[in-house]
Amino acid sequence: MSVDLVKYVATIPDYPIKGVLFRDVTPILQDGEAFAESVRQLAAIAKEMNADVIVGPESRGFIVGAPAAYELGIGFVPVRKPGKLPRETVSVKYELEYGTNELFIHKDSIKPGQRVVIMDDLLATGGTAKAAAELIEQLGGVVAGFAFIIELEGLPGRKMLEGYDVRALMALPDSE
Repeated sequence: MSVDLVKYVATIPDYPIKGVLFRDVTPILQDGEAFAESVRQLAAIAKEMNADVIVGPESRGFIVGAPAAYELGIGFVPVRKPGKLPRETVSVKYELEYGTNELFIHKDSIKPGQRVVIMDDLLATGGTAKAAAELIEQLGGVVAGFAFIIELEGLPGRKMLEGYDVRALMALPDSE
């Protein structure tokens, strides 16, 4: 029996600013059955993509990526914000809607040729996901694809990731 994950997505209008329709996956995470179903489905996507390892950007990528990796019996690699990783790292700077950000990964975390699935809760503009892909490729890894719980329709995320296999458990409009 499958769980209808859409009914667990909270929709908050005008958050964080007026005109934005925020899609919150927290209710999925709070419900054991819904969380287990989302992890099972994400793991199935990663298995189809022949993942050797799952990478998750901070912080919700950790929440969904680590249990999916565990379910598949493969490794999980965190992608972090500045100052969070203790060993030698590589980094990439990327543009945000208002400013820039930087992501880091341990230099020894991805082996050349490893097939990597990048997993996160939501695909919106695609900047973080694209930056994570750049990190994987810097280290010689192969981005097998991306797996998200939600893809926001009407935003440029999928276009930003053009050329990659991008999948989501559900697609929701970014506005009402």
